[in-house]
Amino acid sequence: MVIAAPVADRLRDDILQGAFPPGERLIELQLTERYGVGRAAIRAALVELDAEGLVQREANRGATVRRISVAEAVEITEARAALEGLIARLAAERATDVERDQLRALLAEMTEAVEQDDKLAYSKLNRDLHGSLCRIARHRVADDLVGNLRNRAAHHQFRLALVPGRAAESLAQHRAIVEAVTSGDGHAAEDAMRTHLTSVIDVLRHWEALDTRA
Repeated sequence: MVIAAPVADRLRDDILQGAFPPGERLIELQLTERYGVGRAAIRAALVELDAEGLVQREANRGATVRRISVAEAVEITEARAALEGLIARLAAERATDVERDQLRALLAEMTEAVEQDDKLAYSKLNRDLHGSLCRIARHRVADDLVGNLRNRAAHHQFRLALVPGRAAESLAQHRAIVEAVTSGDGHAAEDAMRTHLTSVIDVLRHWEALDTRA
């Protein structure tokens, strides 16, 4: 017997994968049909995702997928830089041989995705790599905080992945992170992660400037 994942997890995945774009209304009756659960379970899931910042609930108006401004995405990425710098350093200090091999394998998949110009695959692998570093670091609080932050800005991360040439630039930055982690150099890993996320902030600020002019 296959046990279905909790409805909050399934709805979260659908939002992050673009099934429900920012601003879309989340209608309880439609969600009960989609996930095969009662309205109480849907409401509980919406409360949970509201607390995570993915969903916005308003009295008498229901729930919508939350829109994250570019300015907020910049702040989110700044917070991630501090936390993920710590995570990269801890991952370098704590990674096992098996985990180092897994990181190298992920990097090889990312390289192949860039060579094939598969932006969607690269975006997913990018997320997988950051998630792997969080697990390897074995810092539960930082892992929880980073997961929440990444989810909130997922729409902008997906948009970033589609920018021409961005994947190749990102790959070089991730290679520096992986090489530092797998060599056990915590300080270099932290610096490489901060450099990577600073480049993300630079792109977001460019978009923010364009939006302001518009």
